[in-house]
Amino acid sequence: MQITLSVFNTIGASLLLLLLGDFISTFLYHVPEHVFGKFHSVVHHGKNRNFLHYAVLSRNPLVLLDGFLGALPYFIFIPWLWQLSPVGTIIGLALGEFHVVWRHVTATGHITPQWIQTFCDACYITTPERHWQHHKNANIAFGDIFNFYDAPARRWLHWLRHIKRRYRRLAMN
Repeated sequence: MQITLSVFNTIGASLLLLLLGDFISTFLYHVPEHVFGKFHSVVHHGKNRNFLHYAVLSRNPLVLLDGFLGALPYFIFIPWLWQLSPVGTIIGLALGEFHVVWRHVTATGHITPQWIQTFCDACYITTPERHWQHHKNANIAFGDIFNFYDAPARRWLHWLRHIKRRYRRLAMN
């Protein structure tokens, strides 16, 4: 019974870290940055970029800052999830970091094998090919780890842009 509970807590902590971190990162950082900021768009969606270099190997402080800001929502849950399962929390962080590197391998010519693509589609996990769609068109394919955040993120993007336009009109009057 104790082993089963420990395994359940480990899996739960890992999944919660990934789900909650991706939710907060998508809706409180990524989408608002596309509307109100320039920082993420210049660093992550600029024309002069090599994804392997900037996402994994770059020592550019702005790239590191963008990466940290995107990862911060995952870090804020560590104190609570650590109480549930330290091992699960560490596994969740490791899986999140693995996914960051993996979703940027498209530029190196990597093609996800069909069986992995099928598994990821069934679990709503963002593949490198899907993430590449977001780099090609910053208005689609939201959700860094889970692609089920895409539809609500697009609505959030549309609403925030509406608010921004409305504020600009009011400010001009």
